[in-house]
Amino acid sequence: MRSGPDEALVQGLVHERCPHLAASLLVQRGITDREMAAAFFRPRIDDLHDPFLMADMLKAVERIEQALGDNERIMVYGDYDVDGTTAVALVYSFLAHYGNVIFYIPDRYTEGYGVSTQGIDHAEREGVSLIITLDCGIKAVDKVRYAAEKGIDMIICDHHRPGDELPAAVAVLDPKRADCPYPFKELSGCGIGFKLMQAFAQRNGIPFAELEPLLDLVAVSTACDIVPVNGENRILTKAGLDRLNNSPRPGLRTMMDMAGVKRRLDVGDLVFSIGPRINAAGRVEHGRQAVELLLAHDLQQAAAIGARVDGNNVQRQELDRDITREALEQIAAEPFLRDSWSTVVFSPGWHKGVIGIVASRLIERHYRPTVVLTESNGKAVGSARSVKGFDVYGAIEACSDMLDQFGGHKYAAGLTMPLENVPAFRERFEEVVRATLPPELRVPEELADLPIRIADITDPLVRVLRHMAPYGPANMRPVFLLAGVKDRGRARIVGEDHLKLELVQADAPGRAIDAIAFRMGRHLDLVRSGEVFSVLCTIEENQWNDRTIVQLNIKDIKPGVVRLQPVGTRSTERIDAA
Repeated sequence: MRSGPDEALVQGLVHERCPHLAASLLVQRGITDREMAAAFFRPRIDDLHDPFLMADMLKAVERIEQALGDNERIMVYGDYDVDGTTAVALVYSFLAHYGNVIFYIPDRYTEGYGVSTQGIDHAEREGVSLIITLDCGIKAVDKVRYAAEKGIDMIICDHHRPGDELPAAVAVLDPKRADCPYPFKELSGCGIGFKLMQAFAQRNGIPFAELEPLLDLVAVSTACDIVPVNGENRILTKAGLDRLNNSPRPGLRTMMDMAGVKRRLDVGDLVFSIGPRINAAGRVEHGRQAVELLLAHDLQQAAAIGARVDGNNVQRQELDRDITREALEQIAAEPFLRDSWSTVVFSPGWHKGVIGIVASRLIERHYRPTVVLTESNGKAVGSARSVKGFDVYGAIEACSDMLDQFGGHKYAAGLTMPLENVPAFRERFEEVVRATLPPELRVPEELADLPIRIADITDPLVRVLRHMAPYGPANMRPVFLLAGVKDRGRARIVGEDHLKLELVQADAPGRAIDAIAFRMGRHLDLVRSGEVFSVLCTIEENQWNDRTIVQLNIKDIKPGVVRLQPVGTRSTERIDAA
């Protein structure tokens, strides 16, 4: 067994407000001295990078200045998901103060993802001479050329991987460009839009205070697009959450009320309560509706739009449930799918707006890279999701000769192909996955950061965990192994198969702590047996009726006492039976 975090570094961080366990967590995450800890716990807006470090930023700002100075009409064009709609709301709301600006969201079903000829044609009819794309456009080589033929310039703001050829736009803002020196590569699409507005403000003497009302949108996009919550994203998300919790815009306030969120929001609330409602507009009706909600001037206007958005979300949930059931039945019925290392399912009648969600649901049941396909406009269109550690975008790229188009990230992608290519794609994708997916990634691995005892769960530790937020990729909520515990005899099922517990340390049963294990009712007999067991858990603060209670959120339960086997580069721990 390898040793844990460097003890000398840990001791350098320990003080009365940072117990040893908390210091160990920080060292594991690369925070090795007090200066780094101060920067981590108190992210400052002043530490944002200069936006003009991004390739083509000056060109982009100068073209916007020219358009505003000449009273040209500008179209802000964005994708129909959370990232795209928040980005459009951000850039539109800021630039509209200075000139003639309209916005456009493509229809998911008639236009599909990204820049469309219909959108460019609409821009021409509206007298637009400059289009700013957000969260899309990095591969729109032909569409940029089409716009240029109509006398329309384009500025591309995207965060997806570029193709071999960049579009011949006035400016292409994407930190993932090979030639872009910008020091932080993982901004959301809305984050790129914010940097463009920051650069515009900086060059035109507009105080940063006028950008601050936009930060709530950046936080929502960063959380929901599942980009790393470190570096610049941590600064923007922390500031945006503060804005959301103190003075949210009417549209977000309305969604918070509809979701029943009464406490301070965190990243999880954005991902599971706010994001799905924004997405539902584009999935069920039209993404423009989400932008209108985010731009609402008062709560009365927001409530009227929000009621439709919430209704769309209910419909989205029903579609999600029905299509997931049909997809699981398809897997069970086809020997090829049952025995595969990957999942590729297709039905022409599935609703295009929820197939990405369904792909994630299928991974919960069959843990393997997954593509869900349906028919749209005579083509097979799909969404892909991946398992931890596997580059599904790369696997799709290896099948690119079968595709009309594709794009995305390591863990999520979209694709379009001729209907007749679906069977061959399924076989090729399976071949690629079998050749490139390491066997150890085929099984979901339960990981913990550190072992802990109930006695270690003190107010100073809980306070440090609170200030380690916002959590997300690259700064996940710490997971602990709590070994050798028993239930106090009050274990019961609550809600939809959730297990409610009150745990004590078997060898020191004096102190008890509340715990909840979502969808783990199957373990009721074990925890009621009186036998010792172990849990993987996070430590969270549950607010209820104006009271805050420390509670464990259980991720896994195993009988007996287990130990940790350190693995990986940051002493991430694997759970093994003792």
